[in-house]
Amino acid sequence: MRTTLVNGLAGLSLIAAVTFVSAACSKANGRPAADSSLAAASSMAPMAAKGTTTDSLAKVADASRIQGSPSAKVWVIEVSDFQCPYCKEWHDATYNMVLNDYVKTGKVRMAYVNFPLSIHAHAHQAAVAAMCAGAQDKFWPMHDALFASQSSWETEADPAASFDSLAKSVGVNETEYKSCLASPSIEALIAGDHERAREGGVTATPSFWVGGKLIEGAIPTAEMKTAIDQALAGAK
Repeated sequence: MRTTLVNGLAGLSLIAAVTFVSAACSKANGRPAADSSLAAASSMAPMAAKGTTTDSLAKVADASRIQGSPSAKVWVIEVSDFQCPYCKEWHDATYNMVLNDYVKTGKVRMAYVNFPLSIHAHAHQAAVAAMCAGAQDKFWPMHDALFASQSSWETEADPAASFDSLAKSVGVNETEYKSCLASPSIEALIAGDHERAREGGVTATPSFWVGGKLIEGAIPTAEMKTAIDQALAGAK
């Protein structure tokens, strides 16, 4: 059974900060961030719920961006921006390894947290599109489609038609999807994601909580595997 992200992550306790000099999109300048400045994360539980929504649309969307067995002892939480080139880099190089080796095998539970940066003109709109696909339990197919087509829609003046086409391609009901795009509850979910991540010290995308440790940047596949294996060993 899937739960909501705000409830499902409430069990995370103190977060330890881990800094990697790795490529990441930063709000300050959009260039790779060499210093993550995440010391504040060590004394915060950023993903703990500030309250739960009673909106049925938001509940389905919230639950849809969680995948993996509820009995998994380790969380991998991806904090990301669909227009960030380094988020795409990590997705293309490493996401499938995490999915196939850890999520599908029941070892890890994975969740996506929206952190659209203001330096990316269409990032927020992409997040809304993903969450509205999620409202029809299609978050992860839309997640993949957005990253796969990033180089196309990021240059458009208004990518709405492209997002509509992607949503249709992953099987959403178009009428329900378009109705969702104007939903204040979806906006509230995205704003809540951003605030909790910010309070936890996130300054750039992608960032990850792996078993309670905060890692910033599009770290190589081997380093992500090592981080997950260490978290699993510590969870036994």
